[in-house]
Amino acid sequence: MTGYPDSVLNLIESFKKLPGIGEKSAERLAFAVITDMEKDDVESLSEDLKKVKNNIKHCKICNHITENEICNICNDKSRDSKTICVVEDPKSVIMFEKLAVYNGKYFVLDNLISPLDKIGPEDINIENLINRIKNEEIDEVILAIKPTIEGETTSLYILKLLEEINISNKSDKKLIVSRIAHGIPLGVDMEYIDSLTLELALQDRKKVS
Repeated sequence: MTGYPDSVLNLIESFKKLPGIGEKSAERLAFAVITDMEKDDVESLSEDLKKVKNNIKHCKICNHITENEICNICNDKSRDSKTICVVEDPKSVIMFEKLAVYNGKYFVLDNLISPLDKIGPEDINIENLINRIKNEEIDEVILAIKPTIEGETTSLYILKLLEEINISNKSDKKLIVSRIAHGIPLGVDMEYIDSLTLELALQDRKKVS
């Protein structure tokens, strides 16, 4: 890439490390910094990047992102501590929180089982999830994992472990395990629906009469 000073080239290369940012987008962002942003704004952005990298950690209880040892959700005594929603990543927690319809706690796996990528159950936080369920008074576990091959593999593996907990539980009270429904989007022709979505929609069907 000729014509650019080294500092601009380095900035472009840095932007290209962000997901979804290619050559052209990186160049536009670099020129936005050079021509559109005031020096104070650039310095503020630089400080914010350093702070988020240095200060953000994972909650010791649920693995969600936080600036403290325990996140605000786990610290919130008003939430239902007997219900855990299992999600893939912190972004899923944010999505559910924006809906403001769920008042339980969470557990973030931070990855999914993927044999092709050599990611097994031991590489994600399933063991920590199971230990939490065993050690806390949990009534229900909600699996809210995306309906992909990796998501289904992970969900089935967790389901098997939770079934073992119920089998070994000698009391009459059993752990409730549920999954969010995966339906067919409104306004989509059946011929354009992939087989996995269609299969899950059939499995999650509801009685109407």
